[in-house]
Order: sequence, then C-alpha cells, then structure tokens
Amino acid sequence: LILNTKNLLHIEDGAFRNLPRLKYLSICNTGIRQFPDLTQIFSLEAHFILELCDNLRMTTIPQNAFQGMNNESLTLKLYKNGFEDIHSHAFNGTKLNQLILKDNKNLRWIHNDALRGATGPDVLDISSTALESLPTYGLEAIQVLNATSSYSLKRLPPLDKFSSLLEAVLTYPSHCCAFRNLRTEKQNSLLSIFDNFSKECESTMRKPTNEILYRDDSYNTSLWSAEKNMYPFATDEETSTYSYSAIFDDSEMTGFDFEYDFCQPKILTCTPEPDAFNPCEDILGYSFLRVLIWFINILAIAGNFTVLLVLITSHYKLTVPRFLMCNLSFADFCMGLYLLLIASVDAQTSGQYYNHAIDWQTGSGCSTAGFFTVFASELSVYTLTVITIERWHTITYAMQLDRKLRLRHAVPIMLGGWVFSVLIAVLPLLGVSSYMKVSICLPMDIETGLSQAYILLILVLNVVAFIVICACYIKIYIAVQNPELVAANKDTKVAKRMAILIFTDFTCMAPISFFAISAAFKVPLITVTNSKILLVLFYPVNSCANPFLYAIFTKAFRRDFFLLMSKLGCCKSQAELYRMNYFSAYTSNCKNGSSATGPSKASQALLLLSALEK
Repeated sequence: LILNTKNLLHIEDGAFRNLPRLKYLSICNTGIRQFPDLTQIFSLEAHFILELCDNLRMTTIPQNAFQGMNNESLTLKLYKNGFEDIHSHAFNGTKLNQLILKDNKNLRWIHNDALRGATGPDVLDISSTALESLPTYGLEAIQVLNATSSYSLKRLPPLDKFSSLLEAVLTYPSHCCAFRNLRTEKQNSLLSIFDNFSKECESTMRKPTNEILYRDDSYNTSLWSAEKNMYPFATDEETSTYSYSAIFDDSEMTGFDFEYDFCQPKILTCTPEPDAFNPCEDILGYSFLRVLIWFINILAIAGNFTVLLVLITSHYKLTVPRFLMCNLSFADFCMGLYLLLIASVDAQTSGQYYNHAIDWQTGSGCSTAGFFTVFASELSVYTLTVITIERWHTITYAMQLDRKLRLRHAVPIMLGGWVFSVLIAVLPLLGVSSYMKVSICLPMDIETGLSQAYILLILVLNVVAFIVICACYIKIYIAVQNPELVAANKDTKVAKRMAILIFTDFTCMAPISFFAISAAFKVPLITVTNSKILLVLFYPVNSCANPFLYAIFTKAFRRDFFLLMSKLGCCKSQAELYRMNYFSAYTSNCKNGSSATGPSKASQALLLLSALEK
C-alpha cells in the first residue's frame, strides 16, 4: 500500500519487479505525474487487484501499461485520478475481470483500440466521467456496464457490440430503449436451438412426491425413464440437471439461471427505465403522423408565406386589417417552421431516436423548436383576438368615424403582443418549465410550482381569448341581423362564415386546453404518445386555416394576388378584370354617397363585414 504520499513524484522503472506472491497493489493520493511501470511484476496469483486512486497529476494511460502484471484474472480499479485519455493497446496482454474508471472527471477519450489485445472486461464502470463515446472494439465480453452520471455520453456504440451484456446502469432513460428486449448472443443461439424444448419446460408440473412429469408427451416420458436408468440413485432434480449436463457443455449453459432446467434464462436489465414523458418511440410515434405532419407543415408554410408576400408587395395602402393580417400570417408561418423542424428531425432519427434523444432534447434544436411553437401560438391567439375585436369595433361604431381604429393605434397594440409572446416563449429557456422534457419540445415540465403556474397561465389566457372571440362574433352577428335591410341568403352566408371561424378556433384550442389543464394539475388524461396526435391534427389547425379564412378566400387578396402575378408576366387578363371591377365599384360608391342621405347602420355594417369576410 502506497498511500497519502503527496511528495512522491516518481516511481522508477523496475521498482515493481518479480513479485510472484503479490495479490494486491494500491497506489493512492500521491503526487506521481507519470504512469508507473507495472509490466515487470509477473504475479502468479490467480486473481490480481491493482488500485490507482486520487493521483490527480497522472493524466494518461500509455500503451501496454499493464502487460506482464499477471497472466490470470485482473481487476483494475483506476478511479478519481487525473486521467484525460487512454491510449491504443493500453490494456494489451491482460485478462480483465473488472475495469473501474469511475470518477475520473477529466477522462474524455478512450482510444478505439484501447482494449485491443485484452480479454474482457466482464465489468466496465465509467460512471462520473466526461467520456463522449465508448470504443467500438472490446465490448463483446462486458456483462455489466455502469455509466451513471456520465452526462457527456449521449450516444452508444452499435448494439451488436454488447453481445454479452446482462446489466446496464446508465445516465439517460432513452439509452435503455436501445437495450429493451435485447438478449445476448449466446442466449439467442441457445433459444433458437432449444425453442421447442423450452415450450415443454413451461408445461411441466411438480407432483407432491417431488416427481416432475410432462403433460401428454410420450417422448418426454420415455426420456425421463431413460434418465432415471442412467442415474438410479439421483433425486428427480439431480437427474434433470445431470441429463442436461450430459447433453450440453458447461460453456453452453453459462448465462442462464435454472429452476430445474434452462426455462428461466437471464434477461438484460437496464436502468433508468423510460418514463411517461419519454417512452421508447420515435419523435412522432405513429407512422401515419409522419406522413400527415409533412402535408400540414407545407400547407401552413406555403399558405402563410403567400399571404405575407402578397400583402407586403401590394401597392395599396396598408390598412389596419392588412397590418393585423401580416402579423397573423407571420405567427402561423413560425408554427409551420416548428412542424417542419419536428418532421425533419423525426425523419433523420427514425428507428434510432434513442441514440439522438439527448443531443436533440438538450441541444439548441429543441430549444429553437420550442421557442417557435410557443411564440407562434401565443402571437397567433393574441392577433386573432385583436382582429376580432377590431371587426366588432368597426361595425359597432361604423357611423362614428372619429372612433375608427387607426394604424397608429394598431401598431402599439401589436407591439405589446410581440413583447408578451417573446416573454412567454423565453421563460422555459430561463428555467421556468422546460422544452427538454419531451421529444416534441413543448413546455410540459410541471415539477415546480412556478412551472405549473406558467402552464396554467398560458392555458387560461388562451381560454379567455377564445371566449372573447366567440362573444365578439355573436355581437357582430346580432348587429348585422336586420331582416328589413339584409337579404336572408346574405344573412345566412355571414352566419356560416362566423361559424367556420369560431369552429376552427374551437377545434384548435379546446382539445389542447382540456388535456393540458388536467395534466397541469398532475391528473393526466392522455399519454405523451397520444398527445402527439393532438399536436399534428389539432394544434396547427389555425395555422393552416387562418391564411385561407382571413386572406386567400377574400376578394381583396385575390385582386392583390393577380396584380402581383401580372407584374411577373402572368395572369394579366384576370388582373385587368379586377382593376376594372375595383374602379367601377369605387365610382358607384362615390355617386351613391353624393346623392343619398347615407346608408343605414346595419347596411354599412354588412358592407364592412362583407369586405372583411368575403
């Protein structure tokens, strides 16, 4: 034992030479800078243990560092040192039982051939290290892998390298998905050879006389009789064991626990197990969602980009409705980008998400996606509410031009919406809830009271916004419903348009809000897997529908679209037709305005509503 000798800076080569009776060597808490020469010990003991610990100035393990120590079983306890890297062939010429590298905080790299030339190890402990990857060579013999608190180890080598693994204690639950239902190579071969016999194993029963019988199988009864003749003085249980030993070599029987036979093979265990927030599945889970999300995100991106392009390039004056529509289209465009990002990552990691989960959920990609979706959702809801209130205000005060909403009023209102939406989207990046909780990057972390309050605040505001939208549209419908002045068919059309707008808002908000509020109170009514259906089918409904309901289906937008296309040399006849209709309608309105005393409030309201809703 060489312990607590901080002034010991060097051990000369050959200091440990020809020590055939040495069983245990411990060099701990010294000032040694260079790895000592241990290659001339030549111990003859059946099992040799080397312990190197708390040697913080020792930074590397060189080639052939342990060759010649012992020709039998070797345990290396190399923990709490200053190791930064392990060189190629470092363990060459050894028969490793255990390799303990835990608590080497600076250990970042093990050469891919570090275990080349070595037999084993059976046990590998790399917990609390800074390793970013494991070598792909030399992992075949490992039966126990301990990698707890190894936060930099985000990817595992190919699973076929762990052909003998029986127990894994890892850092991330997603890595255990890789080992789920994984059997060792020997177990797979044995189970395939003796599959039929295993079925018979499961149908055995023990009688009170301690005799084991096989049900309804004359062959097995004959086999049992033959075994009793071979071992007449053995008990029933011993006879069963003897017969299997006669058929199989001991090497073939390793890796199995026996309760009379090999009915109970050892199965790989892995911890920590995946939780409800991160089940063993790809980002989208269902195959049909993988197809739908591409259709929906392309529709949202193309529709909102077209609206933005047409409105921005239009030579007509920027009115309040146009300004609000630009904000709504930008918010819904961001939602399309979020869906595109989720769909792209899902396509790239399909079938191997367990190996990308940590990089994705803890990296900038998921944070960006989460910011986009929360920002887009809140800005969209806010803008929809403002648009609805503006329509109600315009119709209610149609005769009072001094109370008309101007652009100078709309700009600060929307600026407030932007500030609010950015603030809500940034909070999870600052520790209030988190985007890292689930693969779809939504703020589902409600572990703290502050996070729970954050989620509830968002949901309550969205519900209030929906109520305001419904109330405003009901008031608008009542205001324009005048049987004396409005034709019945037009009245019906207005009602249908309002119903569609309210229905799309309800379809988007209601399912999400209902299940999210229950989850916020820690009474989830739906799993994360099923919530992905809501994410794709309901969550982006507004982002897809808004550009069509509020812009593309209106006459004003179609006019602006064809005018823009005519500038590019297309659709000139349609553009000219819209120009003529616009000027004729303008001239007609001017004439009517000079000769008439003025339209009634209800008819003006209908004209305004039609201009905004058609």
